[in-house]
Amino acid sequence: MRFKAIKKSLFFSLFIFSGILYAQDPIGSETVTVVKPYTPSVRDASKIKATPTRNDSVSLQKKPVQYSIFSVPVASTFTPAKGRATTVERVRPPKVYDNYATLGFGNYSNVLAEFYSSLEIDRSSNFGIFLTHNSSQGGIEDVVLDDKFYDTELNLNYNTRNRDLSWMAEVGAEHQLFNWYGLPEYNIPENPGTDPELNSLDPAQNYFSVYVGSEIELYDSFFDSAKARFRHSGDSFSTAENHFTAEGLFEVEIAEELISTKVGADIVNGKFDRTYDSEVGYDYTFMNFNFTPSLLILRDDLSINLGVNFVYGMDVEGSDGSFYIYPAVTASYRLAGDYFTAYAGVDGDLEQNTYYNYYQQNPYVSPTLNILPTDNEYKGYLGAKGKLSNAISYNVRGSYQSQFNKALFKRNYDASTLEGESYTYGNSFDVVYDDVKTLSFYSELNVDVNRNFRLGINAEFFDYNTDAQAEAWNLPVMKASLNADYQITEKWYTGANLFYVGERKDENRSISLTFNDPIQTLDSYFDANAHLGYRFNDQLSAFVKGSNLLNNNYQKWLDYDVQGIQILGGATYKFDF
Repeated sequence: MRFKAIKKSLFFSLFIFSGILYAQDPIGSETVTVVKPYTPSVRDASKIKATPTRNDSVSLQKKPVQYSIFSVPVASTFTPAKGRATTVERVRPPKVYDNYATLGFGNYSNVLAEFYSSLEIDRSSNFGIFLTHNSSQGGIEDVVLDDKFYDTELNLNYNTRNRDLSWMAEVGAEHQLFNWYGLPEYNIPENPGTDPELNSLDPAQNYFSVYVGSEIELYDSFFDSAKARFRHSGDSFSTAENHFTAEGLFEVEIAEELISTKVGADIVNGKFDRTYDSEVGYDYTFMNFNFTPSLLILRDDLSINLGVNFVYGMDVEGSDGSFYIYPAVTASYRLAGDYFTAYAGVDGDLEQNTYYNYYQQNPYVSPTLNILPTDNEYKGYLGAKGKLSNAISYNVRGSYQSQFNKALFKRNYDASTLEGESYTYGNSFDVVYDDVKTLSFYSELNVDVNRNFRLGINAEFFDYNTDAQAEAWNLPVMKASLNADYQITEKWYTGANLFYVGERKDENRSISLTFNDPIQTLDSYFDANAHLGYRFNDQLSAFVKGSNLLNNNYQKWLDYDVQGIQILGGATYKFDF
């Protein structure tokens, strides 16, 4: 059977193959001539339908699927707790009080008092009152004359601020009392308590001062700010002085560069009842006017301020006037971001000296001074500043300054024509002028670890070159200081202030005596001060202050010994009305 089937299949295959060969009629060679090339058109194309027509004899229908859930209740004892949003713990800011009062007492009958009050007038204005008093009844060892002092100042001010400007006006008064107690050894008798001349001598000098001033700052104006102040000063020896200063600043931005112009006036007028070597007094009047344009250039890390200071100075009493031109150029470049910035500059100015500024620096000057302005010809400096870390910053600088008529404090000789005055016993100071060139180096280091600890250290070295005077009288060769504040706990706080002043030189001679070497060197001194406080609450705190804790018997001025160790305790109370 299988053989027959194979035989039939073979026969059927031969039959079909022979039919195919018969159908393949060979095509002969023909030539086809194209009369016109075919150019298709859009209408010749037939669009294929997006959805073809389906012609299927079998159509399948989807069977709908129905879902059902067989729910079985499950017993549970779980009870969810009520949700509560997480809150961020905020530190309550300390309340700022508008008023405070401080009162303290110490040995040498020292008294410290301060009072400040800020009264709100409206939302943008307030009125302030500030009163400060510092006094001592003296008691320095081996001092023959009275050495008490006190310093009191009252300041009243008004401030207002709005969207366009801020304005401030103030008026104040000062009263200071000092004694010329620094007698040289040759003017102290063996039994000073029984000397009738010293017993009748009143070495007190009273300084009086009243002032009025105002400042204004505009926010959206080329007229940036202005300020003016007038001060009248006097003393117990009929000395009188009037000092007026005014300054305005204009700023204009042109082509993305800031052009600023500063204009100012400085006028002083006064009179002394007498000079040191005669009973003839004299008047003085000086007027300085300055005009300082400058261009500020900012380029990435580079900052350059190019300016010139034009000053006209007039000696009214001497009918003499001079025109000065000073440089006013500064530049800085950030080489390594906040870590290193190099800076340099050169500037100068005509400095107006006043009797008030002199007795603020040295209260033991005689009321017989010669007032002259100081020509600060130029001061060039080069330095670097930056950060060693986020908590440590530094600043180093070297400078060279040239000054004409620089004021130097120098001790007076015994007077020959004013005998009997309380400042003519070699116990007062004169002001002499000389051309001085100063080379100095300054360094500073600040440590700000956190809000609880801050430390600052600085030191400066000087080298002076004088013209007419033998020495740069009473100018130190070195100054250094350290300031530290530490918040021990939330209640306790402390701090320290240490400073060092190097050697100074003064002239020590009199008419009656002759010294082999009239130049006397004042020893350097180190003064340590500290304070400790405790806050009972936000309003009340107590403190203890210590001064000259090493009990050094040094002299800040020749023959003027200072008080020994001083301890003062007191309290501060803050409040609102």
